[in-house]
Amino acid sequence: MTIAEHLTAEHRHCETLFSQLENVLDNEDWDAITTAWRALADDLLRHFAVEEETLFPAFEAKSGITQGPTRVMRMEHDQMRELLAEGDAAVAEHDAENLRGVVETLLIMNQQHNLKEENVLYPMCDQLLGTEFVTQLQETV
Repeated sequence: MTIAEHLTAEHRHCETLFSQLENVLDNEDWDAITTAWRALADDLLRHFAVEEETLFPAFEAKSGITQGPTRVMRMEHDQMRELLAEGDAAVAEHDAENLRGVVETLLIMNQQHNLKEENVLYPMCDQLLGTEFVTQLQETV
């Protein structure tokens, strides 16, 4: 398994969580919404942490590039963390309208972000770090 395959599978899992959240959001069942929101938010944050604490430092050390794609990805992670905080507030307030807006924005931002990682960064990481690095990624879960 390659780095790209492993992390792309995590992206697909988060996409499933987005869909599950969107499905329960229309019912305004706040227990279900809260559960679905937490699953999505927790998995996104865990994924960001794996990249920021394991993948990005290894890529930067091996490539010597610190102001390139990993810098952009970290900035986008921070923007998505801000949206996650807004979503947390909307869930706490049972504000379905605001949460829908947050989810929509987060989904679009996440899709664009994932395309950059899957088409640019992950192939570079596979080339530089090799498939043996996947074991390190799996251990950080």
